[in-house]
Amino acid sequence: MVDDAEDLPETAEDVLPEDDYDPAAEIAQLKDQLLRYAAEADNVRRRAEKEANDARAYAIQRFARDLLDAADNLSRAVTHAPKGVADPAVNTFIQGVEITEKALQTAFERNGLKVVNPAVGEKFDPNLHQAVMEQPSEGVPPGSVVMVMQTGYTLFGRIVRPAMVAVTPKGSGANGAGTVDTTA
Repeated sequence: MVDDAEDLPETAEDVLPEDDYDPAAEIAQLKDQLLRYAAEADNVRRRAEKEANDARAYAIQRFARDLLDAADNLSRAVTHAPKGVADPAVNTFIQGVEITEKALQTAFERNGLKVVNPAVGEKFDPNLHQAVMEQPSEGVPPGSVVMVMQTGYTLFGRIVRPAMVAVTPKGSGANGAGTVDTTA
């Protein structure tokens, strides 16, 4: 116990603050520190929430990408199904495939997966489309979509699969077919 007594201050002046001590400045400093810690805690909470949402979206995105081949096959089956067949069993089968395709597309839409299917003449957007070939076309402006070979999809604003398209080359189509740029 005697050893503890050596650590105690000897006089009241050793306990009292120095003459230049300003309690208002210390309060302001502590208040500033508190606000910074509160802001940092709020930033950490928001960041964690965003990361959790992104993780959920990416998990769905991977699953959706796996289902796109099935959706493409159902779409091709509906597109190439025979029309006007007399056999009721074949007609029932075709209707079942059509209903299944519609149900899958509805499930995609309900979960935020949106189709990217540009119209002919729509301007090529490299953020949504993948140009797989150039094809000259009259009546379509240069750098525009001429044909969609495979629809694309977005999920929550992110591209899951770009639409594969054919585009008109620069210097062809409605705005300059056969013209040569002489300004270069």
